[in-house]
Amino acid sequence: MALEHGRPAGVNSRSLQAVLAAPGVKGKKVSNLGKKSKEGVIELIQDIINKKQEVKDPFYVLDLGVLVGLMDKWARGLPNVRPFYAVKCNPEPAILGALAALGAGFDCASRAEIEAVLALGIPAGQIVYANPCKAEAQIKYAAGVGANLTTFDSREEIEKLRRWHPRCALLLRLKAPEDSGARCPLGPKYGALPEEVIPLLQAAHTARLVVKGVSFHVGSGAMHARAYRGAIAAAKTVFDTAARLNMPKMHVLNIGGGFTAGPQFDEAATAIKAALQAYFPHEPGLTLMAEPGRFFAETTFTLATNIIGKRVRGDLREYWINDGIYGSMNCILYDHATISAMPLACASNPGNPTCRGLRTYGSTVFGPTCDALDTVLTGHQLPELQVNDWLVFPNMGAYTASAGSNFNGFCTSAIPTHLACSPSNPS
Repeated sequence: MALEHGRPAGVNSRSLQAVLAAPGVKGKKVSNLGKKSKEGVIELIQDIINKKQEVKDPFYVLDLGVLVGLMDKWARGLPNVRPFYAVKCNPEPAILGALAALGAGFDCASRAEIEAVLALGIPAGQIVYANPCKAEAQIKYAAGVGANLTTFDSREEIEKLRRWHPRCALLLRLKAPEDSGARCPLGPKYGALPEEVIPLLQAAHTARLVVKGVSFHVGSGAMHARAYRGAIAAAKTVFDTAARLNMPKMHVLNIGGGFTAGPQFDEAATAIKAALQAYFPHEPGLTLMAEPGRFFAETTFTLATNIIGKRVRGDLREYWINDGIYGSMNCILYDHATISAMPLACASNPGNPTCRGLRTYGSTVFGPTCDALDTVLTGHQLPELQVNDWLVFPNMGAYTASAGSNFNGFCTSAIPTHLACSPSNPS
């Protein structure tokens, strides 16, 4: 598989060729954007719209060039920490295959997610079954396919694993000392408390299960880099406790997720490296892993939606689009996302589709369902648009299509993804 029109400048050649040959990508059309991601994606969206005038369904564009750049950024910031991509964030086969080709493993939480990874020919040894509470039938499935590393935080989980997957290696999931700054805190649901650590280690030992290390998660979309330091300190305490109890030496530290691709990643990486130096300065054979999701998915996807309806009330413009809160924009409710829209007036203003220089109006954007909750934007400044024009939403890859529904007959899972590659790499 090769790019249409050749390789974009600025994208690592070896990494890019690996991505183009990856399962989920190989054999599919990959458009060379030829420009920086934002401008190139807009031009590609216009091209797709113009070629398929009769089809006005929503669609995604996945920029593989941005993905390659993000892996480079991860490798620079946390060179000793292997990312295990959180499949739940966005299970699009192309991003799974591309990340595997770039050296990532996978954080799976269910049989379906494990199946999605295995279907691409990725070995089960590249999976951490990072769900601390699993159904027995799914544990048996994991045992059958060789997914042999999982997390736990209760005696009941130990008993299930003893019965159905006794060869599985375990990571004790800790409740992070701080996750209040996260978009979606996970501590209220998962993680052992400090006073539960010794009883759980002893229970696992009695069950003849090997606890190879510790995992934690500071919350999805963590805002405070200091949260990692406290969690790494707590993990070191568990390592020391296991040694004091004469249990097998721990050698795996899973620092979880919570990473974003902006400046906060640099802050988090600095905090993590400092904490590792402080608490694990001389730990031979230590394996470091993480579970980033939105870091890789959020900025790599752009969503294009069609305006299917309009209403004018004084200076207020109201628009209906063919995706919404029950579809890709569920992230507004469940992931506390802040989204923005760019106009693409392909139908009403083809000479100036991005509407540069035009007057804007306070606008409301509704989704397509018959529920008033399905409101995507309010008070958003947009130019005068018409039915059959488009709204484009950048940074729509994290917890969007993966968490959408088919409510009211609008099928999120049917939204297609077009593959592209830009020369734009995050610095």
